[in-house]
Amino acid sequence: MARTVGCRGMRVVAVPHTYRNGEGRYGAVMLDVYGPHQTDWLNYIRALGASNDGGRWVFDQTGEPFPFEKLEQYQARRVRDRFTFDMLKEYLRHLGLSPFEEDFYLPQGAPAWLVEKSGTFVPAQTEYTLAQARERIL
Repeated sequence: MARTVGCRGMRVVAVPHTYRNGEGRYGAVMLDVYGPHQTDWLNYIRALGASNDGGRWVFDQTGEPFPFEKLEQYQARRVRDRFTFDMLKEYLRHLGLSPFEEDFYLPQGAPAWLVEKSGTFVPAQTEYTLAQARERIL
């Protein structure tokens, strides 16, 4: 979308880790910044993430760090501490965003747009409801 519109775009993921004894969600804190031009990998400018990949925490980064990044934190002993929710909020503030604050979404006098992708991401991909998927597996 960033290439189509000709601007910078972002994907922000902030999922608390609640998975215990087979229930809950695997946690993740991620920031992907896309640009309007092709790069080495798609059109990523910078990507950072600490996520629980099915029971094991992993840290990934690609692209050139922004000047405000806390690079020393990426060496933390615990992988999940290398990129935290507080760091994500701080990085977003440096990028002019505060999506975890309610007033960010309705600033005084500013227009707002909600962009939603519906349908499959790949034309040949088939989507199933949860009930249909369960039918196919069982």
